[in-house]
Amino acid sequence: RIRRPPKTHGAMADPRLRQFKIKTGVVKRLDKDRTFNHKEIAQQQKLIQRYKDEGRDEYDVKKQYEVLDECTMMVADTQGRLAVAHKELSDMLESEKELAESDEYKAAAELVASIDLKQ
Repeated sequence: RIRRPPKTHGAMADPRLRQFKIKTGVVKRLDKDRTFNHKEIAQQQKLIQRYKDEGRDEYDVKKQYEVLDECTMMVADTQGRLAVAHKELSDMLESEKELAESDEYKAAAELVASIDLKQ
């Protein structure tokens, strides 16, 4: 069997463009995770309130508070990882300005501008 080299499409031969794609994907994923974590906290708070309203056993309510604490810790962890990935991508945008005409650079710049790290 003959092995062929992977196809490279023009500018994608530049490894920096590949890094833009990877880092952009990481930031997108972490932002999505953060959004999910916030939704999960809201759902958990509703569940705790429902348990209280139903007069559930104190142990069940306490366990749900433990789950809520875990969810809250996940937000902090995800927020920290997002801040690091966002900074790395921002720094890369700053240092690789000669690639500004590439689609990968434009997508990364748009994403960096759209992420609110204060959430």
